Amino acid sequence: MSPTDARNAILDRALGAAAFDGWTDAMMAKAATDAGLPDGADALYFPDGAVELIAYWSGRMDAEARVQIEALDLASMKIRERVTEGVAIRLDQIGRHEEAARRAQGRLSLPDGLGTAAKVTWAAADMIWGAIGDTSTDANFYSKRAVLSGVLASTAPIWLNDSLPDKPDGRAFLNRRIENVMQFEKVKATVRKASGDLPNPAEVLGRMRYGGLRQKGVPTRREKRRIRRGSL
Repeated sequence: MSPTDARNAILDRALGAAAFDGWTDAMMAKAATDAGLPDGADALYFPDGAVELIAYWSGRMDAEARVQIEALDLASMKIRERVTEGVAIRLDQIGRHEEAARRAQGRLSLPDGLGTAAKVTWAAADMIWGAIGDTSTDANFYSKRAVLSGVLASTAPIWLNDSLPDKPDGRAFLNRRIENVMQFEKVKATVRKASGDLPNPAEVLGRMRYGGLRQKGVPTRREKRRIRRGSL
């Protein structure tokens, strides 16, 4: 069995057990045994324990979601629709393992899991933006992923608490959050456009420093000297 197959086998058994036993070392050891692996296999393949196993699960869901997102007719969709559907597809990967996901959220809320929680949320946001065709490389690259990370983090609990198959409450909450994001982006664009004609502070200070800035209609020192000499 390859390392990847072994990790997947442990995860598959753990998803059923974690719903009842939580994400613990004992649960992982039992999952490895149930997968037909030797004693200590859980520590071999996931040396950082349950936190690492949860991160592995999140990464696997990201990969599965990316395939589905890229299969959409993205060219016919507006950016808002792409992002909304991308988030919904990613959350749908949880499938029937919602209790395991709730337990995972609880485990990552502990001090040793907070860093991993932030990393997996960022990774999911990055995957969604990449899958829908985002090619930004400037500051927008980071701001887009930071904002979408917030959307994912706030939507996931609502999604998990919605017991209906079509997730009407979860989708309604997601739509509201995306609407908030789009309004924020409109404000950013308006501010950016409005500030486009304003002078660059650095340029203004530089011109003041070297005497290149003067009020319209007011002669410079050189022009004043030339006026006094009658040469202007």
